[in-house]
Order: sequence, then C-alpha cells, then structure tokens
Amino acid sequence: MKKKSMSIHRTALLMLVLAMVLAACGTSKDEPASTTEGGTTAAAGGDTIKVGILHSLSGTMAISEVSVKDAEMMAIEEINAKGGVLGKQIEPVIEDGASDWPTFAEKARKLLSENKVATVFGGWTSASRKAMLPVFEELNGLLWYPVQYEGLESSPNIFYTGATTNQQIVPAVSWLLENRGKKFYLLGSDYVFPRTANKIIKEQLKAEGGEMVGEEYTPLGHTDYSTIITKIKEAKPDVVFNTLNGDSNVAFFKQLKDAGITSKDLTTLSVSVAEEEIRGIGADVLTGHLAAWNYYETTDTAQNKTFVESYKKKYGADRVTADPIEAGYDAVYLWAAAVEKAGSTDVAKVKEAAKELEWDAPEGKVKIDGETQHLYKTVRIGEVQSGGMFKELWNSGEPVKPDPYLKGYTWAATLSAGN
Repeated sequence: MKKKSMSIHRTALLMLVLAMVLAACGTSKDEPASTTEGGTTAAAGGDTIKVGILHSLSGTMAISEVSVKDAEMMAIEEINAKGGVLGKQIEPVIEDGASDWPTFAEKARKLLSENKVATVFGGWTSASRKAMLPVFEELNGLLWYPVQYEGLESSPNIFYTGATTNQQIVPAVSWLLENRGKKFYLLGSDYVFPRTANKIIKEQLKAEGGEMVGEEYTPLGHTDYSTIITKIKEAKPDVVFNTLNGDSNVAFFKQLKDAGITSKDLTTLSVSVAEEEIRGIGADVLTGHLAAWNYYETTDTAQNKTFVESYKKKYGADRVTADPIEAGYDAVYLWAAAVEKAGSTDVAKVKEAAKELEWDAPEGKVKIDGETQHLYKTVRIGEVQSGGMFKELWNSGEPVKPDPYLKGYTWAATLSAGN
C-alpha cells in the first residue's frame, strides 16, 4: 500500500511539472504585454501598430462620417507608404458607430480592450463623443475627435482637431451681427451640441446687441420642416443660425427652397454643412447660403492642393473634401508625429510629445495647445457657390488660440462657471 501511494504521488508530481512546462511553452516571448507603463493596452507588438477608426458608417450620420473615415484611411496609407510609424505599419481596425451613441461607447471599449489599439480616430456628434469619453478615461485610451463642437470640455484622453466655440460659432455670430442683421432664429437638432451652442449664442447676442426671435429643435433624422418654416416666416429674422446635423439638413433646405425662400430673402449660416453635405443637398438648393468652418476645399495652400488631388485620385473626381474630412486627416498625421517624437505609443508619452506640436496642414499651420489638447485654427466664413464650393468671405488672419471654456469673454462667465 505504501509503495502504491508513493507511486501515485510521483505520477501526480510529474503531471504537474509537465503542465507547468507546457504552459510556459505556450507563451510566446514576442507576445506584447497586456498593458504599457501608461496604463493603456499594448498595440505595437509584431510588425504593426493597431489603431481604431470609429465612425457612423450607417444611419442618419453616415452622410457626413463615411468621408471622414476615408480621409483617415488615406492618411494611414500615405504614412505606411513612407515607412510607417516607429518602423512599423499602421493597421486600422474599423468599427461602425451606426449613428447610435451607446454603440459608440460599446465599440470604443471593444477597440481598446479586445483589439488593443494604440489610439482611436472617431466620432462626429457631441453625443457620440460624450458617450465615448468615460470609456477612454476609464481605460486610459486616446481619442482623436475631428469635428467642431460646443466647447466647455477638455478631457485628458481626447485631442480635439475640429474647432471649439471661439474658433467657429462665436466669431460667426459677431460677423453676422456686423454684416447681416441683429435678429436671430436658432434652429438645431435635439442633442447636446445644438442646445449648448445656442445657450452660448443667446448670451453672446445679449452682450453684443442681438436679439433671438425664435428657437426650435428637432430629433436627428427629422424630415418635416413645414411648421418650423412657417414660424420662421412669421418671426422675420435677419439670420437663421443652423445647428442641424446629418440628413435633416437635406430636408430643411429643400423645403425652405420649396417655400420660396432663397439666400436672397434670408441669411442662413450653418456650422455642420460643408462640401460633403452640399453634395447630398444640392448646390442649386444651397447657393448663397453661408457656413463657418476652418477649412474649405478652396482654401489656398500648397498642402491643400496636394491633399485635394490625392483625395480625388483615390476616391473619385466627383468626391469633395471638407472641414471634418481634413481634420480627420490632420489627426492621423499629428498622432503619428507625436508617436515618432515620443518613441512610443504609450498614452502619457504621446500626450507629452504632442504639446505645442506644429504641422503644416491643408488648412494652414495648426498647433496643438498643450493645456487643452485643442488646435490653434484659422476661422473662415464662406458662401456656397453654384458649383458646390465655398467662396471665402472672411477669415481671422491667423490661427486662433483655442478657448473651450470661453475664459476670454466676460459675457460667458456664467456658462463656464460650473466647468
């Protein structure tokens, strides 16, 4: 019995040792660690660096976001053709936010936790950004957000390559008050960006001698604007300040024209209608209407000439570039430059390397503000021409320092007090 018991113990011990050896053999020495020193999941194992691309490729926002994805892919291909980043090729992992804010949060978590991406380029609406923000902060990921927004935010885990409020909305309101009239009608989609933007505009109108004569919001994807157009006619504004997003703009502007109202009768200024949306709405519908951005396809820089030619060569001569498209393209190059400077994809190191980083973008020189992680950007106001392009009417003359909390405006003190 004693010998038999010792034999059983020896066998069990041998099996345990064998299992430990097999487990050790099953772990590749080349396999990346699950986290980097900055707390982010590793993404630079092997010959590639994985990055996420997260936009609405379906749903009401696809009209705008698909082209941003295309520009980011083009930037990745260009960088890879020049040798990649840190000697490695960039490997994009594409996900569809489907114009649904919880889906954006879910896909962001997947990209960071499962796909182990080094960074994510994505979003359009502020609702999508705010849905993703806590995920990036929890997992210490890095999001490059390419669209103008309402400000009053600065996350340590987001770089904002579109305009903040003092680089688009605030200067646009001042220009309109000086050049088009004092009476404003505010129209927007019913979510955080339009409501916050209009809250800011109302304070600015009070301070600068303007008057709000109407304010309306409709759900994203809304298509019947007949009642609102009747209200606009009755209010007799000088300006409709438009913060509608997505394909609602198609319905609104076509119905406005059908009601006999053209740009000669009423000034509209939009902050989410660019060249891509003009393609969907029709230049014949939008001719003479205004938009405020930091970039147009017609922006006169050597870098933009190359950018536009490359984009059309890749995607077709009928395709157009636009502000968020260019800002998405910029984001990839800025991230790549920061990674090269840092010598690492580690979030903390990339953020430090990105401070005050400058780049000659298609829109002109941009610089990352180290304090807010927003860009210095030139402000532009343009008028839609019959060919679907913008004629620039005004620009700020130089890149404007980002001021997301509007600290430089006394009338905005109550707006940023809680932030």
